[in-house]
Amino acid sequence: MTRLYNDPARFSDDMVDGFVAAYDRYVRRVPNASGVLRASAPRPNKVSVVIGGGSGHYPAFCGLVGPGFADGAVIGDIFTSPSAEQAYLVGKAADAGAGVLFSYGNYGGDVMNFGLAQQRLREEGIDCRTVLVTDDIASASADSRQQRRGIAGDFCVFKAAGAAADRGEPIAEVERIAGKANEWTHTLGVAFAGCTLPGRREPLFTVDTEKMELGLGIHGEPGVRTVERLSAEELAGVLVETVLRERPEAADGRAAVLLNGLGATKYEELFVVWKAVAAELAASGVELVSPEVGELVTSLDMAGCSLTLHWLDDELAGLWQAPADTPAFRRGEVPHLAPTATAATTAVGDALAAAPESPGTTVIGEPARRAAEVVRGCLAAMADVVEREESYLGDIDAVAGDGDHGRGMLRGLRAARAAADDAALGAGGALRAAGAAWADRSGGSSGVLWGALLREIGAVVGDGDLPAAATVVDAVRRGAEVVARLGGAAVGDKTMLDALVPFADALAQRVADGAELPVAWRAAAEIAHAAAEATSELRPRVGRARPLAQRSVGTPDPGAVSFALCARAAGEVLGVRG
Repeated sequence: MTRLYNDPARFSDDMVDGFVAAYDRYVRRVPNASGVLRASAPRPNKVSVVIGGGSGHYPAFCGLVGPGFADGAVIGDIFTSPSAEQAYLVGKAADAGAGVLFSYGNYGGDVMNFGLAQQRLREEGIDCRTVLVTDDIASASADSRQQRRGIAGDFCVFKAAGAAADRGEPIAEVERIAGKANEWTHTLGVAFAGCTLPGRREPLFTVDTEKMELGLGIHGEPGVRTVERLSAEELAGVLVETVLRERPEAADGRAAVLLNGLGATKYEELFVVWKAVAAELAASGVELVSPEVGELVTSLDMAGCSLTLHWLDDELAGLWQAPADTPAFRRGEVPHLAPTATAATTAVGDALAAAPESPGTTVIGEPARRAAEVVRGCLAAMADVVEREESYLGDIDAVAGDGDHGRGMLRGLRAARAAADDAALGAGGALRAAGAAWADRSGGSSGVLWGALLREIGAVVGDGDLPAAATVVDAVRRGAEVVARLGGAAVGDKTMLDALVPFADALAQRVADGAELPVAWRAAAEIAHAAAEATSELRPRVGRARPLAQRSVGTPDPGAVSFALCARAAGEVLGVRG
């Protein structure tokens, strides 16, 4: 289990601070952001490769920043994607005039948050592109490659992109090479025990001592199926045979191979497995090129390993063997540049800190003040109920996900409460401020979705007196539409929408029938609660839980449950103050 921490809620922040302090010869922190850049000044007119995702995977992602690899990394909370704001700040600071390539694993929260950051950078004239990593062969079939997760193969894709950028390739070429590297990279993993989040006593999942989980994820998810425990030689045979089935037709037989430890598997054990893996690959005619055995993309203290084959041709082989020098990976000799805090990067951070967007108004009347107080009361009640249910939300999330939903919701709600606590804000301004803070502080899919929901509701209700019931109905309906559009989901996909949409429909119907808003809201909240519980019979069709769809049957969706809890809590406040 994770034993060394201070406040579990600040674990990632403390980790980044310590990392930068230890490796300031390699990296420096981006001002006002949870991210790092190379310590040396960006080379003018060079493409910048920015990688990222949740923490808990070291050396990925921050440990791979340096010459020959990434230019920067955005770091979210444990197993949680960084927010769009954080990705934007790091991308903006990394840009050296030739564009920014984002690359990260194919997870819903990362796709939404980095996607929003990319859109914002493009609007500012920065050529920003994305290459998703989809190497996990257990998470979807070969003909559904776009649905696969990114796991240890991240390392190979990032290496190819970083080496191409460092040799001066234009962004279109860096994007092409990274995409090719991804297409030629395949991974399969196995777990013997789950990992434990800081502050939790129980692992996210357990494995029978005579069994193992095949096809694991790197966010503490169990495997797609449970099989009998194998010896090192037997495991090597299964891993090699399965990954070899994905060999690209154009591959000439050369491959970079990673045997990756997930955090609690000792190097000596990995070497025992590698002996058998190398023999199996040689017997299959695979020529090994600079293989790597060790911890490259971990999952906190998970016990297990993964095998990655990164197939090579002359182009990819040159990039794989190109020199690199990062805190966690070194190959060959690269020029050492003196650490410098560049004026451009410092100016970006200072400007963003000095001129934050103000979502509210500066002068409001007493009716608007009363309306804002209701909003603050709702947010406080929502935070209280989520704090009480944090462990439960984490437990149901861990069945087919990473177990961080309760922690992420609480982190977002606390930030939302603090942002809305401004006497100069009306109801709409308080909601917009709360949404922006929630999205930035929480990260992940729930952060971006709740942030968008609150901002849209705030935009519709405005900053006047308590809004009419019809206005609230319209605001909630439009908020649900935004959530559906951002998340790419629909009712029945086992997501937050399975509670939000029934809530919106019930609220509209009760108001249309003549009920006052507090009465209509509480009735709709009960509908949402029932709908959330009913998601236990659904199979997820999108998001991180999709690869473990069958395991999630019998457990309600954590996003739907947390929405229903929040709707009930807000309804109690409306009943008193409405």
